[in-house]
Amino acid sequence: MYRSGAVMAWNVFKFCTALRGLGSIMILLVLGVVGVTYYAVVLCNYGPALAAGGLDSLIALLILIVFHTLLVMLLWSYFSVVFTDPGGVPPNYRPLVDQERGDIDPLEASEFGPLNSPDPTNTRIRYCRKCNQLKPPRCHHCSVCGRCVLKMDHHCVWVVNCVGALNYKYFLLFLFYTFLETTVVTLALLPHFIAFFSDGEIPGSPSTLATTFLAFVLNLAFALSVLGFLIMHISLVSANTTTIEAYEKKTTPKWRYDLGRKRNFEQVFGTAQKYWFIPAYCEEDLRRMPALQGLEYPSKPDLDSQEF
Repeated sequence: MYRSGAVMAWNVFKFCTALRGLGSIMILLVLGVVGVTYYAVVLCNYGPALAAGGLDSLIALLILIVFHTLLVMLLWSYFSVVFTDPGGVPPNYRPLVDQERGDIDPLEASEFGPLNSPDPTNTRIRYCRKCNQLKPPRCHHCSVCGRCVLKMDHHCVWVVNCVGALNYKYFLLFLFYTFLETTVVTLALLPHFIAFFSDGEIPGSPSTLATTFLAFVLNLAFALSVLGFLIMHISLVSANTTTIEAYEKKTTPKWRYDLGRKRNFEQVFGTAQKYWFIPAYCEEDLRRMPALQGLEYPSKPDLDSQEF
């Protein structure tokens, strides 16, 4: 029995190591899809259509403007997720109260004890036995990154990073702009895709036709799959929860961090409306909203005494 558990732990470790090794490959894959799409939309189809004149030229111009605008926002959001630290536990972190359970009684210094031998009976202190440190509220350990991540949602192989408190907004914007971009590309290439099945002769070289066909199939597949993820994360934001928390609290009737849809949205995107659709925050929100720093979170006063 012990031997099988050891083997399973080894397999999980190898799996996490494999995920870490996918890093540059996944980034190259994303850039490859973007490259194929750009070649099909701009160079093969709508770029040359600009010289046609008339209504076709105007339609091509509008499509190219929308395509490039969404592409810039998609790549900006993507690399913001890739290069932004999701949030780690600060050195010598010490909570003042047990925010995870809504306990307003101050924590005593004697309750922390030595970090290398935490008291397992003290439920007011959250320790990570893998990192050997205290854990802030809503913090979880990522086996792929090998550390605790603030308000961890999940580890995403597509962005080669954890999605947590400091980059969750950027991840949502990446999903949002990816869905819009792939939908626009799918609709823009749809007439060319339908032409493949017509009896008439299709203009273009075999390579351009193959690229157009491939770009349409890829973007249609991404649009449908990203839509499912986007709907799921919209529901998570509206309840002010994460993927991990949604799984952990599925039997809990009420959630103490659910502040109402408007405030839940602001806990992720901030209060400044002009920053909602770009991967950045205004200085005022960063200064006065602790949730954006990942260490403290407002909760419902009537549920502060309830343990989850």
